[in-house]
Amino acid sequence: MKEDIEDIEQEELWERWRCEVDKGQTPVRVDKYLTEHMSGTSRNRIQNAAEAGNVLVNGKAVSSNHKVKPLDVIQVLLDHEPHDYSIQPEDIPIDVVYEDDDILVVNKPAGLVVHPGHGNYEHTLLNALAYYFSHQPSAVSREIDMNNPNIGLVHRIDKDTSGLLLIAKTPEAKTNLGMQFFDHTTERTYNALVWGTFAEEEGTIIGALARDNRDRTIYKVWDLEDNPNAKEAITHWRVLERFPYVTLVECRLETGRTHQIRVHMKHIGHPLFSDEKYGGTEILKGVPTQKYKQYIQNCFAICPRQVLHAKTLGFTHPRTGERMFFDSEWPKDMSALIDKWRTYQA
Repeated sequence: MKEDIEDIEQEELWERWRCEVDKGQTPVRVDKYLTEHMSGTSRNRIQNAAEAGNVLVNGKAVSSNHKVKPLDVIQVLLDHEPHDYSIQPEDIPIDVVYEDDDILVVNKPAGLVVHPGHGNYEHTLLNALAYYFSHQPSAVSREIDMNNPNIGLVHRIDKDTSGLLLIAKTPEAKTNLGMQFFDHTTERTYNALVWGTFAEEEGTIIGALARDNRDRTIYKVWDLEDNPNAKEAITHWRVLERFPYVTLVECRLETGRTHQIRVHMKHIGHPLFSDEKYGGTEILKGVPTQKYKQYIQNCFAICPRQVLHAKTLGFTHPRTGERMFFDSEWPKDMSALIDKWRTYQA
């Protein structure tokens, strides 16, 4: 199942292996070269790594049939830091929106990583869930092990995105819900504050996403002829409220790619407000007078993260077949920022 875990924030890639090709090496396919020189791996795994953009020659991602030459520098990257860890319970408060024997819906605060990895091996949502389940009165809940990959998160959102997340408490629930995400039968909307104003009231962004070769920590929209490994992504948007220089929009996802809303909005010229990774911490609209620059800096201080909230979540209950729908309030930082824009005076 390719899309049962979505929207994971991948802050950086970690180097697993590096070498410089010998001076006397004849040109050879990179997958063949790595198979012969790396221990404990297979050619198929190397080809999969290359397809994911994780095999670099002289700093540039290459396909598995790329031929390496003498003195080429080859890197093999991982999308997680090499680390052995288990999820330990931590007493971190969580906002439970709904719970029954099969599922749990939580409202995640901004700043909380959902899953250990990428340098965050503690203080994550899964650590909080491990503690939560171990302290429940139900014997079934107490036996839930967050180290079991057959239960737990069905989808993910970025560390600095707030909002609704769905957790499966049984293997059957995770399989069922994972198929709903794979088949795009779930309903998810996000609220975002973006730079600029729109001529239209609504629209659709279609653009395949993959990592940016110049900066592997971010994603970009690709032409499939230039990058056939880019993944299809579709975002529907509509205007909720207009302000001078910024706009509050609702985004509805058909797909759930990494950083999808953030990349798509930047692609059409509307980066998310306060999104440092995608250029949203620059003053992109308005006359940069000293007064206005100070106003924007005050706005960034109120909400020092991308202004993105996973507001609604709809799905079919994995056991009962009932259609379920949840809505959530904006967090305080986002509410304060929107209120500040509502009272803006040039």
